[in-house]
Amino acid sequence: MSTIDNVSPARGRARLSGSRASGAALLFLLAAFALLGPVLIPADLAAQDFSASLAPIGGDYALGADHYGRSLLARLAHGARLSFGLAFLTMLAAAVPGVLLGLAAAWRGGWTERLLELLATVVLALPGLMLVLLLLAFSPGNYGPLFLGLSLTLWVEFYRVTRAATKTVLAQPHIEAARMLGFGSGYILRNCVLPVIAPTIATLAAFAMATAIIAVSTLSAISVGLQPPTPELGSMIVELLPYYAEAPVHVLLPAMLIFLLVLGLQLVAEGDRA
Repeated sequence: MSTIDNVSPARGRARLSGSRASGAALLFLLAAFALLGPVLIPADLAAQDFSASLAPIGGDYALGADHYGRSLLARLAHGARLSFGLAFLTMLAAAVPGVLLGLAAAWRGGWTERLLELLATVVLALPGLMLVLLLLAFSPGNYGPLFLGLSLTLWVEFYRVTRAATKTVLAQPHIEAARMLGFGSGYILRNCVLPVIAPTIATLAAFAMATAIIAVSTLSAISVGLQPPTPELGSMIVELLPYYAEAPVHVLLPAMLIFLLVLGLQLVAEGDRA
C-alpha cells in the first residue's frame, strides 16, 4: 500500500483547512493594507518630486519612489484597494444574476432553461476579453465599461455551475418529498438547495475575483484599461519597466502584490473546493 493510501481523510481535511486558513490570513493582511494604507499613509498620488526619482527602499520612502518621485508605498496601497474593490464588485455583479438565473433555469426547466442556455451560449461565443475591449472602446480608461465587461463575461460561469448543481440537488428524494408536502419553491430553494450549493458558489466567487484582478492588470498593462496616473498595479509595472536596470525591485513590487492577491484567492478557493 502506498504512502498516499495511508493518509487518513481527517489528515487530508486538516491540510485543506490549513490551506484555506493560510489563504484567508493572506487576504486579510492584504485587505488591511489596501483599506488602512491610504488612511495611514496620506499622500498626493499625483504630486511629483523629481529630486526623489527612483529613490531606493528606506529613508524618506519606505518602499522607494517611482520615476516621478511618487511614494511607491502609497501607490501600492491605493492600487491594492482598487484591484481588490473592483474584483469584489465585479464578482458580486456576476454572481447575483448568474446564481438567480441558474436557480430559475433548474427549477422551471422547459423554455426558460432553453432561453437562458441560448443567452449563455451567445455570450460565450464572444471571447471574454474581446467583450471587455468592445465596451472599453466607447469609454477607454474608465471604470464603468471595465466593470460591466468583466461582469458580463463572468456571470455565465455562475449560471452554468448553479444550474448544474441545482438540478442534481432537485433530483434527490427529499426534495420530491418536500414538494409533495406542499412546501413552496422559495422555501425549498432557500433551505434545501442554497445551503448545498453555497460552497461551490463560494469557490467560484474566489476564482472569479482572481480572474478579475488578472484581467484588470492585463488590460491596464496594454494601455486599454485604467490609465495613469491612476495607481493601478498593472499600469505601474509598465510605467516602471523602462527603469528595470536601475531599480529592479521597484518593478517587482506591484507584480508581487498581484501575485499575492491571486495566491490568497486561489488558496481559499482550493480549500473550499475540497
